[in-house]
Amino acid sequence: MTHLTNRDARKLWLHQNGLLAAPTRAPDVMAIIRDLGFLQIDTIRNVVRAQDHILWSRSQTYREGAVWRHLASRHLFEHFTHDASLIPRETLPHWQRRFRDLGRRTANADWYRSGLGQHEIEAIRDRIEREGALSTHAFDTKAASREMWARPPHKKALDQMWYAGTLATCHRDNFVKYYDLGSRVLGEVNHDADPAPQARALHAAAMRHLGIATPSEIYKFWAATSPAEVKDWIASADLVPVTLDTAQGTTHRALATPEALAALPDLPDPVGRLRIVNPFDPAFRDRTRTERLFGFYYRNEMFVPQAQRVHGYYVYPLLDGLDFVGRLEAKSDKSLDALTITGFWPEPDARWGKGRIARLDSELARFARLGGLGHVTWTCSRP
Repeated sequence: MTHLTNRDARKLWLHQNGLLAAPTRAPDVMAIIRDLGFLQIDTIRNVVRAQDHILWSRSQTYREGAVWRHLASRHLFEHFTHDASLIPRETLPHWQRRFRDLGRRTANADWYRSGLGQHEIEAIRDRIEREGALSTHAFDTKAASREMWARPPHKKALDQMWYAGTLATCHRDNFVKYYDLGSRVLGEVNHDADPAPQARALHAAAMRHLGIATPSEIYKFWAATSPAEVKDWIASADLVPVTLDTAQGTTHRALATPEALAALPDLPDPVGRLRIVNPFDPAFRDRTRTERLFGFYYRNEMFVPQAQRVHGYYVYPLLDGLDFVGRLEAKSDKSLDALTITGFWPEPDARWGKGRIARLDSELARFARLGGLGHVTWTCSRP
């Protein structure tokens, strides 16, 4: 069985996720997303939205909003992995089962029952067929309550058809989703296609992107198959059993692709650059894996009541080389033309000397420019 030191495991993981080398690659959006497998999107614009930050972390000549032309040109399609995501179009043949499964699940779930009659739902679809792509603002029904997650009936109907592939995202305008017929955006969706070869293709793709993973992590990559299907695929897949040292000093079992292990001896050391990491970055969205591999405990507190937060609302982990060295809360203040740092928390064992502070200041200045901001201000104690 192949054994990896914790340092080698970290290097391999960052390499697989495009974060080991300097973020100076060409801003080829499609190449970056194909390397990652998919790109999670999020509505919150704290400094920039998550999708732009994730792309910028790998290519710092990328500019905000450039990803959307690839959705409009059909090189990407939008659907639901573990969350709303942009997925390369070549994945579509393996995604038919996902349209089927989510279509059935949302049609039968209380949360997605719109309260509209079948003829009213069909009228929404027919209107889009006649008029072309429409956003939710083109319809006028009211939510039954004012709770945060309440949705008006027409929005539930639109989303249920979107999950099933009956409708699809045609484009987004200022992040507003425009729905068109799935047949016009995706081609014909086939709910009856054999799901088994689709699952095998998705598992193989997941391992290409992950390089090293547990069966559970293979399943969670797309969240579009089942643990039993992962187990069946592993039995005949060309994977290498490995053990790796965790940050806690224990040994952990996983699987690796031969290609990832072959690349390991030639991987360079990480660049001397500190990175501000987005909370939704695919390299670290699995908090358990991040803690096991890097010894960094992180929880997203955006939806935690303010009085109960340990850190802050939108908190960015700070990665320096192979180590997480702290976290900070930052936000855009357009009125002051400033990236404002409102909280800073160093890791207990991280040394913040002049070199590390200089690297943080340089990265904050670059991050401010990404958000169209002229300078950086601190309203909290700084290192």
